[in-house]
Amino acid sequence: MRTPVRLATFALGLVAVFGVAAGAGRLIGPDAQPEPPPAHGEAHAPAAPEIPGGLQIAQGGYRLSPATTRLTVGEPGPFAFQVLGPDGKPVTAYTRNHDKDLHLIVVRRDLSGYQHLHPALGADGTWSVPIGVDTPGQYRVLADFQPAAEPEALTLGVDVPAAGDYQPVPLPPAARTAEIDGYTVTLDGDLAAGASSALDFTVSRDGKPVTDLEPYLGALGHLVALREGDLAYLHVHPASETALSFQAEVPSPGVYRLYLDFQHAGKVRTAEFTATTTGVTQPPAPTETAGHGADGHTHD
Repeated sequence: MRTPVRLATFALGLVAVFGVAAGAGRLIGPDAQPEPPPAHGEAHAPAAPEIPGGLQIAQGGYRLSPATTRLTVGEPGPFAFQVLGPDGKPVTAYTRNHDKDLHLIVVRRDLSGYQHLHPALGADGTWSVPIGVDTPGQYRVLADFQPAAEPEALTLGVDVPAAGDYQPVPLPPAARTAEIDGYTVTLDGDLAAGASSALDFTVSRDGKPVTDLEPYLGALGHLVALREGDLAYLHVHPASETALSFQAEVPSPGVYRLYLDFQHAGKVRTAEFTATTTGVTQPPAPTETAGHGADGHTHD
């Protein structure tokens, strides 16, 4: 073959090779390249844990917006607030839970002065209820509700002060029984951190079991659990329609205050308990890398 013919053939071959390579590059593209492995000793960040209810004033596009900025000591005074939706407008449609559209919990920062209230909803989306507290201090106001547009309930919280000389009281020690208005309430069960715990209560009076408790909020009782320190509002679900039985989920070791509402003889009463977790849930230990050593009462 003569030299010009050879050169022409060689040039055509190069064009064909580069054409195939360019086509493959367009088909595969730079995004198809495998992700480089993590650098030595580098680990992927774990998923963020779920935040307990009541610690935030806003969540999922919803915001608790109080119109009243102070609580009244002594005689009840008006308290008003709105729940603002993702569009910034007051929410007016709710899904009912435990016989109410919204449950309002008021408690002082030392976990005393607990109140469980049910405000009235106005046409403009403003909730209102009279609130009076016995002692001055900083109070946590928690709204437990489910917007009609959402599949699950939310709990939002905000601090509201009651003016005066604040004298905190120590939390009572953990105990199995609580006394309220001549009733003795007994707790059976323990909280286990990071797991669902069965809590059963029995009510007696004058040494005899009370067997004719009246339904309250769709069950024989209603239980609220708050964590000492940050006042996280924790998930508690009725486990029976015929007994004071509940399933409680506490995410961390620590001390919790339990508030059991029950109704008898036409009146709702609240029995309070201090409970501590029985186990400690430890996070998984980091994986060691070759060449390196291994080194958390009023009702309406």
